[in-house]
Amino acid sequence: MSAHCPRCTSTQLMPRQLGRHVGATTGVVSGGTTGAMGALSGAKAGAVVGAVAGPVGVSIGTFAGALFGALVGGTAGGVAGARLGEELDTKVLDNIECRACGHTFRLPLAEYPSYPSR
Repeated sequence: MSAHCPRCTSTQLMPRQLGRHVGATTGVVSGGTTGAMGALSGAKAGAVVGAVAGPVGVSIGTFAGALFGALVGGTAGGVAGARLGEELDTKVLDNIECRACGHTFRLPLAEYPSYPSR
C-alpha cells in the first residue's frame, strides 16, 4: 500500500527531514567547538614540550592540533546529531509534506516509506 496525504489523498509526498538537518548542524557546531577546545588545551601542554623546536614549531603545532580537533569533533558531532534528528523525524515530528496541497503530517512507523536520496 502506498502512503497518501490524509487531506487530499495525493501520493506526491516528500520527506522534510527538519530534525535531521537541525540535529546535524547543532552536532557539527558543538562537536567542532568541543574538539577545538580540547585540542587547544592539549596544545598548551605540547607548547611547553615543543618549545625546543622554537616558536614557529609551537605555533604551527597549536594551530594544526586545534584544526584537527575541530574537524574530528565536528564530524563526530554531526553524525550523532543527524542520527538523533532522524529518530525525531520518524517518531515525533510531522515530517512528511504533501507536494500537492502542502499539508504536513506524520505516518505510523509501519507505513513510513523509503525515499531516494536527494
